[in-house]
Amino acid sequence: MWVEALTHAVEKTRRNIDKFENLFPWTGLDGGDYKRSDHQDWTEGFWSGMLWLSYEASGDRVFREAAVRTVHSFRRRLDTFKVLDHHDIGFLYLPSAVAWWMLEGNEEAKTLGLEAADVLVKRWRPAGGYIQAWGPAGDPQNGGRIIIDCLLNIPLLYWAYEKTGNKQYLEVALAHAEKSRRYLVRGDDSSYHTFYFDQENGEPIGGGTHQGYNDGSTWTRGQAWGIYGFILSYKYTQNPVYLEVSRRMAAYFISRLPADQVTYWDFDVPIETGTPRDSSATAIACCGMLELIDCLPEGDPDRERFVKAVFRCMTSLTENYLTSDDPDAEGLLRHGSYHVRGGMSPDDFVIWGDYFYMEALMRLVRGVPGYWYERESN
Repeated sequence: MWVEALTHAVEKTRRNIDKFENLFPWTGLDGGDYKRSDHQDWTEGFWSGMLWLSYEASGDRVFREAAVRTVHSFRRRLDTFKVLDHHDIGFLYLPSAVAWWMLEGNEEAKTLGLEAADVLVKRWRPAGGYIQAWGPAGDPQNGGRIIIDCLLNIPLLYWAYEKTGNKQYLEVALAHAEKSRRYLVRGDDSSYHTFYFDQENGEPIGGGTHQGYNDGSTWTRGQAWGIYGFILSYKYTQNPVYLEVSRRMAAYFISRLPADQVTYWDFDVPIETGTPRDSSATAIACCGMLELIDCLPEGDPDRERFVKAVFRCMTSLTENYLTSDDPDAEGLLRHGSYHVRGGMSPDDFVIWGDYFYMEALMRLVRGVPGYWYERESN
């Protein structure tokens, strides 16, 4: 099943190259098409990542050439500082520029990744000891805000430290990971989407949400970011605290899955006819659990539990959500959600869902991880 699903994903990606041309898919439109973006958002790196994964899966250089073109566009984006005043620099530059470096040792790509890490470091706020999520320093609404998504951005800083030995990258990443562990993860292993701090003195104010059901609920994609993000921090630091928090967040996630093993958009939303799912949250959680499984020793009771959970979730995604029955659909996974409360693509294709589903398939079929940490020395 996984081999056929990966073949479908690669072929759909191949057909989409000419369709998207020099633009980037983002979220879905009616009729199965993707909205296109010209470096206007946080999502462009996932299309690059799908191209690199397709190249690894197939060896077909058409994917490499398309991926390289996207990396060149990321250079132009950085040089013009186009829509980069946010923390999602890792989402943009790890699956694009850093992926090229990881796969082929391209020095220009390495330099671009390091310059992107410099952009992310500038979002460090010393008074609070965190990376600010959105907006400029001092922003009255977002100046004191961190969000759980950033756990997938700080691997760019860990990687930059490993490439340069510059301890600033490491210190910022470690401090932000610890701040996230202390304030975004609740005592019952659920999570806040966001947390606020006083901008002047760094004192904690309280948790909240931007895309979840309410401030006290658990947004499922946020929980998935936590599972994957903390195990990546463990991979880089070997701090067992991050292994444990990833383990606990994964257990919370799988214990609250619905019957078909694909989560709704929030764990606390009332379930009614038509309540949106978020297939992307399940795909991200699967990638995180696959990473977690690799870090747990044989005989650990949670290891087999997570193996079975990934199998159930990926089976449901493949059998019930994959567009293998619709060759004209541009997306891979149906029923992803972006921002339900805001009315933004509450039930659509979302490019990050497609990327992480494909990453999970590559792990299952080839044993190949994504582009969040160095696989081998270049």
